[in-house]
Amino acid sequence: MASKKIVVLGTGGTIAGLAPDPGQTGDGQPTYRAGQVGVERLLANIPALKGLPLLAEQVAQVDSKDMGPTVWQTLATRCAHWLSDDDVQGLVITHGTDTLEETAYFLHRVLAPEKPVVLTCAMRPADALAPDGPQNLVDAVAVARSSGAQGVVAVCAGQVHGAMDVAKVHPYRLDAFSSGDAGPIAWVEEGQLRRLRPWPVAADRRAGQLAAAVAQHSPTTWPFVEIVINHAGADGRLVDALVGAGARGLVAAGTGNGTLSQALEAALLRARELGVEVVRSTRCASGQVVPHRGDAIAATPGLSPVKARVALLLDLLARLSGAPAL
Repeated sequence: MASKKIVVLGTGGTIAGLAPDPGQTGDGQPTYRAGQVGVERLLANIPALKGLPLLAEQVAQVDSKDMGPTVWQTLATRCAHWLSDDDVQGLVITHGTDTLEETAYFLHRVLAPEKPVVLTCAMRPADALAPDGPQNLVDAVAVARSSGAQGVVAVCAGQVHGAMDVAKVHPYRLDAFSSGDAGPIAWVEEGQLRRLRPWPVAADRRAGQLAAAVAQHSPTTWPFVEIVINHAGADGRLVDALVGAGARGLVAAGTGNGTLSQALEAALLRARELGVEVVRSTRCASGQVVPHRGDAIAATPGLSPVKARVALLLDLLARLSGAPAL
């Protein structure tokens, strides 16, 4: 019986980048352009993947700093298509590092897959003197082919991170990602998986509603949701400007345990009175906001500000489609 396929969906990123001078170390200017090499060519250049049942599809070709609703909508649709194919064991998605954690969480929510959906990336372009993309791709395919693997995960530098936990924590290091307090789900060691904790399970009762809402609405009509950060001297004028610009949702990245200056909190409460959805997170790199009785603004359940923004965006999209609020 033939092995089931692994579908590799390309979206661009540094893993598909090219440098004008592969030996260039950087002089304050960008040293490469992301999203230049097609996913089929990426796979063809890796001997370790020869002979495996891989199928490649180019979904997008972007620098992930420019990732947004248009690519997300298409990517979610193509993922759902391939996940419904009984001959497909799992998916691998090549992605830029900058917004990988947001895409991972987005797919975690709208797909809630029982099969593995593995995002991978690179910190060096494809033609670097020592590119890291090929090994990351080999590791990602190994994870997607692993028995029992499921859910949305990210694979980078030999570590497997869950979509709920993964975050980019370093601008240059090859092991640029962390799962914070939770730690990685697994390590990939010489093609073998050493699992440390269970695979992510996204038994989201709203996944179908969220997927339908994502597909139904043009990306240009998705609700305007932004992040505001608490800092010394935060006075709330940015909140007022965002409300005036049409914001439908605001995530407050608070200091410490989600704390907000009096002026910023007052501005957020004014926004809420005008119908804007407001939630709190923390700008701290680890931990999560512990809610207290009487909090004026509700805290997100353990999400970073960027993931809390995705959650709020999806909730507002679902409501546009007639689904009840969480």
